[in-house]
Amino acid sequence: MGRVRFGWPSAAVGIWIATLALFAASAVVQPQSLSLGSLAGMLPFAAILAVVAAGQTLIVQQGGIDLSVPGMVSLGVVMLTRIPNGDESKLPLAVGLCVVALVGAGLLNGLIVNRIGITPIVTTLGMNALLFGLVIFISGGTPRDTTALLQRLVTDTLFGLGHVVWIALVVLIVLQVLVKHTAPGRRFEAVGASRAAARAAGFPSVRYEIAAYLGAGLMYCIGSLLLAGVVKTPSAFQGNTYLLPSVAAVVLGGTSLLGGPGSIIATAGGALFLTQLQQLLRTTDLNAGVVLIVQALAIAVGVAVNSVRGAPLQLGLWRRAEARR
Repeated sequence: MGRVRFGWPSAAVGIWIATLALFAASAVVQPQSLSLGSLAGMLPFAAILAVVAAGQTLIVQQGGIDLSVPGMVSLGVVMLTRIPNGDESKLPLAVGLCVVALVGAGLLNGLIVNRIGITPIVTTLGMNALLFGLVIFISGGTPRDTTALLQRLVTDTLFGLGHVVWIALVVLIVLQVLVKHTAPGRRFEAVGASRAAARAAGFPSVRYEIAAYLGAGLMYCIGSLLLAGVVKTPSAFQGNTYLLPSVAAVVLGGTSLLGGPGSIIATAGGALFLTQLQQLLRTTDLNAGVVLIVQALAIAVGVAVNSVRGAPLQLGLWRRAEARR
């Protein structure tokens, strides 16, 4: 099992090539979409989507999918704006409660999926409904302004880029290193590639599967924190636009929906691609529905392509497990 390599997937290189091609096309078709003002407005939302999609990546690597993303992000944003209600001294309390709520929801998702045996789709769909119930209970559906302190912390610039971009980069790089360059990270990917083979090799698969949901909850919390700082008056349902893009970014980054190896940095490339595509459409007369079509096609093609790519890896894991018997 130690000799199985989980390197950078070829699709990860492809998404960066596609992103560069999109930026080149944007420069020709609509140069305005690459102006400093347009990029300054686009990059923060690309960074937020990348962090949220990183959480989705962890769950997809374990062969699951998280449909509770909208409820997670919406609840986080509501807690970070409604609890302080403009009082900066209450912001640390709101952040702490947000971490507890979203990581706790992730843990509950993981326990239900792996201990009770309910499928990820049903579990996370039910969790999403529960979280939106809490959103309505806390907010009453009425938005609140974010605190000036949180807005400054997230939107102030460093070397010409907003803090939101730098924070997202640090989070994504740390997560990439943990998954790709540590022993627990490599075992995490091995469990996702084949649970049966991982168990035969002596890996506690349930522990890694639950950890995926815990990590995802933390990523959603960070994404909510950044989103609440970027949007001055976020709506109570601010997370509704993050479900399909988060899955599409994962697939565009080359992570198989069947589970196994993936790349957090490549997922970030998928998030940048989708956000720039949306930015390009905003500055042209093209229908905004093109973005939804691209996202849907990305998921459909990703399912077909990655199912073929995942077969050799699972076969290799089985052979290693059989050799140890």
